[in-house]
Amino acid sequence: MKKHLFISYILFFALFFMGSANSMAQNPLAQVNNAAKDSVPQVVSSAWTITQPLGQRFESTIDTLQYNFYQKFIPSNQSIAYATTGNYGAPGMTQIFFDRKHGNEFFFEDVIETWITKVKNQKYYNTGVPMTLLSYATGGTKYNNQDRFDGIFSGNINKKAQVGAMVDYIYSKGNYDYQATKNFMWGINGSYIGDRYEMQAFYNSYNMLNKENGGITDDRYLTNPAQVQGGETKVDAKTIPTNLTKAHSRLVGHNFFMNHRYKVGYYHTWKDSVNDTIEHREYIPVTSFIWTMDFKTNTHRFLNENVKEDQTFFKDCYLSLSGTDERTEYTQFTNTLGISLLEGFNKYAKFGLAAYATYEIRKYKQVADSMLYSANRDANLTPAPDFVIPGKNTDNVAWIGGQLTKQRGSILTYSADARLGVLGCVAGDVNISGNITTRIPLFGDSVKISGYGYFRNEEVPYLLQNFVSNHYIWKNDFGKTRRVRVGGSLVIPHSRTHINVGVENLQNYIYFNNSALPTQCGDNIQVFSASAEQNFAFRALHWDNKLTYQTSTDETVLSLPKFAVYSNLYLKFKIAGVLNVQFGVDGNYYTSYYAPSYNPATMAFHTQNEVKCGNFLWMNAYANMKLKKARFFAMFTHVNQGLFGGNNYFAIPHYPLNGRKFQFGVSVDFAN
Repeated sequence: MKKHLFISYILFFALFFMGSANSMAQNPLAQVNNAAKDSVPQVVSSAWTITQPLGQRFESTIDTLQYNFYQKFIPSNQSIAYATTGNYGAPGMTQIFFDRKHGNEFFFEDVIETWITKVKNQKYYNTGVPMTLLSYATGGTKYNNQDRFDGIFSGNINKKAQVGAMVDYIYSKGNYDYQATKNFMWGINGSYIGDRYEMQAFYNSYNMLNKENGGITDDRYLTNPAQVQGGETKVDAKTIPTNLTKAHSRLVGHNFFMNHRYKVGYYHTWKDSVNDTIEHREYIPVTSFIWTMDFKTNTHRFLNENVKEDQTFFKDCYLSLSGTDERTEYTQFTNTLGISLLEGFNKYAKFGLAAYATYEIRKYKQVADSMLYSANRDANLTPAPDFVIPGKNTDNVAWIGGQLTKQRGSILTYSADARLGVLGCVAGDVNISGNITTRIPLFGDSVKISGYGYFRNEEVPYLLQNFVSNHYIWKNDFGKTRRVRVGGSLVIPHSRTHINVGVENLQNYIYFNNSALPTQCGDNIQVFSASAEQNFAFRALHWDNKLTYQTSTDETVLSLPKFAVYSNLYLKFKIAGVLNVQFGVDGNYYTSYYAPSYNPATMAFHTQNEVKCGNFLWMNAYANMKLKKARFFAMFTHVNQGLFGGNNYFAIPHYPLNGRKFQFGVSVDFAN
């Protein structure tokens, strides 16, 4: 902890002084992109993200908004229905099915994806002056404190080039014993947007340490404390016994990404209409040649130093009876080459067209299973399986693909992407996705109607097929999974309404079963989802709402809360014309269902059919304010604890959410 805290302080001051420097150029990049120059919409923005594999740029935002700033620091507010072990920065997974991300090849990352920066959410900034955003939030007591410090820096070297950096440090002891988290993330990034050449690149690193307590030993410490405490109704959360006391998981990851684009085109010149002696010159690209490189490494380590707990909490011990200390490693190196004909270079180029090829090397390293078959193997260990899994494995895979896009125009836009696996285990994989959007004038505004869908026929990740550890060993021969999703959305700005309806069919769905082992469901499973966002406003009074209804045709395999709601009632006003205030109370609720259990050794959620979770109300009271370039908040999370909403506030079995906690924080924009 001291090492990471020291690094945080160093980066804090480095970011501060970079934000105060005047050596950077003061001229911003005029645009994030130019539709006449590229295959993305013409927008003027201060931030953007890019998509894989060809690096298309899309407008984004800088995190300087006052509205709902406080929500960033509530563990359960990552989703309106969130399965989590409870602590801030800890593993979790949204239970709104249509919000779930596609699974990672290194499945340990699935439960921490909320907290890390990847290609799809890496932001690049376009600032007229050097920008430094520093935020700090804290709360709780010295026994259960929760702290987060994060900083973002970005500055333009000149009109075409930009550099940036970020640091994010989370340290939370948790309300319950042996559940502390310590997450340290940092990264650097840069971009160059020229007439002929473009580049975006970043290096990000994360080191996430999570104490694993296996959940509390008896839920009645919260639901009926008098029954387990000899009549005493008051309970100290830190005294509740847990299943594990000397176990932790560590995830370490590094990601280096580069996207390069060279544009071939021509110069268009014209003279000013007022003064025809002034000549203007603009480069109009026609074709782009693209190279994308993505290199990442990941390591998962599970350590349990309590021998007795290691043998009693887990059913099997294959490798050791004296505790567990094991690693699983993954390395991925991906190169994509592409060529694209750009939309809008003349009046006949109504759409963009691209083709690409991707080659990827995947390397896996895990516990060698040779000791399973040793003649001197302890007879008290779980019998060795009748199969062999190598400690190392390398896969070489390749895809070819194409894209069709139309992002210009106010009436109709669309995009489609198709990818076909041609080499290695992904041979025969098919991934087709697309969306289409139209706008209809209504009440002086425009209603946006969109349709979307995808078809995926994909190979199951290697580690879900082959895995060796002390407590879990499996070798599977799963068939390719098939998923088909179709849906549509309606946005009515005039009434502040957003409706999204979709249905998905899953075949050969992979899930972790009641024994925490991956298995495949050969039957078809259908998931229907309908969600709505409806916001109301009358002068200073605002009421924002999100509602989701969803069903699964096989709840033993895929159990979901049928109904989830989030509501936020607040006043929004100014004091003395300079202090912006958002003052209110919000809360979320979802119906009871057989929530997934969590396995500390594999960091995976799995099915169970014994305990239902949900049917409780979680509320927060807050004051959220902004004064010039400073944002700050104060709030009570779970403010209704002990008053109403019930005591059964378990997001997953045996992992209760935090009790009432006071938190406050501040964020300052040091733009020069």
